[in-house]
Amino acid sequence: MINGFPQPEERGRANHAILVQPEFGQPSSARDIEEFQSLAHAAGCSVGSVIRGRRHQPDARTLIGRGKVEEVRLATLAQDAGLVLFNHRLSPVQERNLSREFGLPVLDRTTLILDIFAQRARSHEGKLQVELAQLRHLSTRLVRGWTHLERQRGGIGMRGPGETQLETDRRLLAVRIRQLGQRLERLEHHRARGRHARDRGGMPLISLVGYTNAGKSTLFNRITESDVMVRDQLFATLDPTVRRVANSQGGTLLASDTVGFIQDLPHELVAAFRATLEETLAATLVLQVVDAADPEREIQIDTVERVLQEIGADTLPRLVVYNKIDLSETPARVERDEQGRPSRVWLSAATGEGLEQLHEAMVECVSGGQIQTAALLPARMQKLRSKLFGLGAIKAEQIQDDGSSWVDIDLSRRDALELARTGGEDGTWIHQHLLK
Repeated sequence: MINGFPQPEERGRANHAILVQPEFGQPSSARDIEEFQSLAHAAGCSVGSVIRGRRHQPDARTLIGRGKVEEVRLATLAQDAGLVLFNHRLSPVQERNLSREFGLPVLDRTTLILDIFAQRARSHEGKLQVELAQLRHLSTRLVRGWTHLERQRGGIGMRGPGETQLETDRRLLAVRIRQLGQRLERLEHHRARGRHARDRGGMPLISLVGYTNAGKSTLFNRITESDVMVRDQLFATLDPTVRRVANSQGGTLLASDTVGFIQDLPHELVAAFRATLEETLAATLVLQVVDAADPEREIQIDTVERVLQEIGADTLPRLVVYNKIDLSETPARVERDEQGRPSRVWLSAATGEGLEQLHEAMVECVSGGQIQTAALLPARMQKLRSKLFGLGAIKAEQIQDDGSSWVDIDLSRRDALELARTGGEDGTWIHQHLLK
């Protein structure tokens, strides 16, 4: 049994895998296959053949079609494989049919990544999040066809109301999923209190995000003088870490390191780790780390951007850090936008070249994250006025004859963005007067 899935009798070397790369439309790039192999290695598999299967459209029964299924089956026999991995999402029916055809466990991309996350989670919350994602994924696999689960419970002295084992499994899964959700909700409330305490302390938070293996953890260790685990593998960092960074102006910054992203990150994982990823929403500045030496860095930037959009962090102030310039012979430098603000920093976390420029750019970006302005607040927007007073953002107020107010506002951009997310008339006013 693997990840809770009923499997045929296992044979071959359990961790020796045949990789299948389905292709619909454009053929897969060498980088796609290399990343798939890296995922398999990260899960602890030794990799045999990589079999590419090109079709105009997926086969409903097996995804790759009868001929390719036979090719994969023969490869498993020839190479004494004990596992088949698909770099594509499989439906429950396809997964079951393929397992029967090969006589081996079959895992799709989502299940493989879930298995890696299960191995890497270290914190209590991380383990709960992984278990919740696995159970939600497993619940979609409890379909008609697992015949050993469909038998009525019973027997001498065991006859009951007629509930099938499948129904029992579904009910138990639902109970466990609900329990995990409640425990994670309590942990999220605890984390929210921690964020609130940091806000009261006035310590800006810098969140490091980026494609996995871009060098985030190495850079994090450099700027915080800490020793977070660094390995040349996918998802080496899973649980979020927060450390202090002392800046040259005598103040204090906080830096947060989070899980790296990859292409086609399963939605289940984004949903399960939403609470962890949403730590980024509390950031004063998002440090997007990019592998400057990677020829496909633009694709990786787009991947990170999509995940940030999904969690609502795409509007936060951003500083892009192009790391690993020592591999591309690029000089360290700071690039600025049209308003003269730092927008890109080129450096090497491994050698330390460009770290001083990054330090200065971070301080400049964080100190520029405060909004100070005067604006007319209509009389009908008393709810927003109350929120601004609650944040201590209104420094002076002059009430007009019509009930409107001229207000002097001193508000962090982070709080302004949070208020703008409420939408409606309040959100529109925030965008027009504070985020313009």
